Amino acid sequence: MHAGSASKQLKIGKGKARYTMCGLAGFMGGGSWSADGSGQGLLERMTAPIAQRGPDDAGYWCEPWQRIAMAHRRLSIVDLSPAGHQPMHSAGRRYVIVFNGEIYNHLLIREVLAEQGRAPAWRGYSDTETLLAGFDAWGIRATLERAVGMFAFAVWDRETAALTLGRDRMGEKPLYYGWQGQGDDAVFLFGSELKALRAHPAFEHDIDRGALSLQLRHNYIPAPYSIYRGIAKLPAGSLATVSPCSREPKITAYWSCVQAAEYGAAHPFSGSAGQAVDALEGLLSVAVKQQMMADVPLGAFLSGGVDSSTVVALMQAQAPRPVKTFSIGFHEAAYNEAQHARAVAAHLGTDHTELYVTPEEALDVIPALPALYDEPFSDSSQIPTHLVSRLARGHVTVSLSGDGGDELFCGYNRYRLTARLWSRIAAKPLWARELAARGVAGIPPHVLDRLAAAANGLLPAFLRFTNPGEKLHKGAAVLGSKSVEELYRGLVSQWDDPGSVVIAGTEPPTMLTGSRPGIPELDDIQRMMVLDMLTYLPDDILVKLDRAAMGVSLETRVPFLAHPVVEFALSVPQELKLRDGESKWLLRQVLYRHVPESLIDRPKMGFAVPLGAWLRGPLRDWAESLLARPRLQDEGFFDPRPIRRKWEEHLSGKHDWQYQLWTVLMFQSWLEQQRSDRIQSRFAYRPPIPDLAACSSSAHAL
Repeated sequence: MHAGSASKQLKIGKGKARYTMCGLAGFMGGGSWSADGSGQGLLERMTAPIAQRGPDDAGYWCEPWQRIAMAHRRLSIVDLSPAGHQPMHSAGRRYVIVFNGEIYNHLLIREVLAEQGRAPAWRGYSDTETLLAGFDAWGIRATLERAVGMFAFAVWDRETAALTLGRDRMGEKPLYYGWQGQGDDAVFLFGSELKALRAHPAFEHDIDRGALSLQLRHNYIPAPYSIYRGIAKLPAGSLATVSPCSREPKITAYWSCVQAAEYGAAHPFSGSAGQAVDALEGLLSVAVKQQMMADVPLGAFLSGGVDSSTVVALMQAQAPRPVKTFSIGFHEAAYNEAQHARAVAAHLGTDHTELYVTPEEALDVIPALPALYDEPFSDSSQIPTHLVSRLARGHVTVSLSGDGGDELFCGYNRYRLTARLWSRIAAKPLWARELAARGVAGIPPHVLDRLAAAANGLLPAFLRFTNPGEKLHKGAAVLGSKSVEELYRGLVSQWDDPGSVVIAGTEPPTMLTGSRPGIPELDDIQRMMVLDMLTYLPDDILVKLDRAAMGVSLETRVPFLAHPVVEFALSVPQELKLRDGESKWLLRQVLYRHVPESLIDRPKMGFAVPLGAWLRGPLRDWAESLLARPRLQDEGFFDPRPIRRKWEEHLSGKHDWQYQLWTVLMFQSWLEQQRSDRIQSRFAYRPPIPDLAACSSSAHAL
């Protein structure tokens, strides 16, 4: 559970790697395999909606006598040889797998298998074949403990008649699953996206109001929940095993961020600051090198901030030619970082492409969001993330990203603000805090913005940030908190009381509430960072990145989330992350070896759009139609009164409720599309004539 344990894994290995990114789907059980077209026809139906995840190839496999069926869509990154076709059998024929992702050190794993005399007669060079060989030799869990990568998979064990689902340590790749139906007709569905599960006729479409309440609070629905009752997300770093005879999925963790944090706290990095910088640069350089392996065009997103600039700098340091980099800009200065990205690209000598996006181009993305994100998701940076993915896909098939740096190295302003705020208010009487909150709330955010702008020159850098009025209002709203955890939960919430908005919406426990892990060895800021690694990072940031990129068939890779880097970061003392008021100090020192500090040192900006102004302007009619009181009443999910009140206050300029309203609008837009899709599907699908023999023989390349 520490950086040292992964030292052997850091080797790259020799040979030719074969990687693919893709989508998977399948089902197990059900009572009418021989009569209703179950088998390949249903697999084709389930994979059609996720074809963008793998447009280059498709494969299907069924064993009707075991009532198991799996399908795969493939996006080829290196080649499209038959040896890499999925679903794939292990050499011993025990396991059959559908795999989405990459095992970056799989050539090293092949070397270890050869050293132990356990390597099969290799049919090709794919990491999927390597994974199966590991399963044959060591078992599933032991193989994953050796692997460095991002992935989601489903593997059928023909010996035990059990299905195992697996997901990578940090949750880069998605995986949904759950039983639908009753009795002998119940079917276990699984897939990369909900749209694959929805395509199966057994899917029940029962919306979970508790999950909807979580979406209003967080902008996203945290694992293990999904918007549908009975359908779950597999947590990061976990395995789930299920069979027709043992229907309750058995969830086990093969890697734990909490345990890694505990180990790091108990065995902290003991070297000097300079040695820590050397160690981090070495680990990141290896991760970047591994993730640059591809025979297709490869590039990187570049915002000009610390995280993406570090990734690009380490790429360019190891690349024989200019790295292709991509950024988008906005004509509104408050939302534009393109000039900073351009300056970093010029210094590093990358082949840089930028696109200035007009409001019309950004707004054109909004109708596609419900299908793209597949369940209600309301982080508004989903819009620019999709735009930069679309830009990159015009030039490359793989793009590296700087996501994860904030969570690992203390980059978010809210960490310091929460700790500072709690240290100042904890001893104050509750009545005094509530009085102060009312005072701040009585000043409109735009007035606070002007006051902060006037005082900016007098403030230290860590107190200068964008949208100060909105952040001060949010801070005032949590002055009544009784603990630092409660205060933090309030700061990361959109609606403070979703249960007052969602009819019959009771929030289930999450990592930020009833099921919060206790990590007493960590201070307040460190606990917030770990909680973000468990929740915000996999369920917001990585969902946003995966859906935005895979929606245009672009593979993304995240070097910061290679687990040797994560484990090292969790062992680094906090004073090397937050030093003299400067966030991400350690990471900045790595970057400053490649890029002048003057190009980087500026207030942190989010990847945002002028959503508030759009809702008062070009999006007003669209929003009004979705938020109309009769519509909300008829649909029965929301109490119209608090929503209408916020909408009217937003339109008047009295308050900026853009983020709260966006959570509701994204659900409403998603709901509208689901109903439209269900109506269309009733007329579009006709069950095929059963041909189970053809289905079971479709694994011709196995």
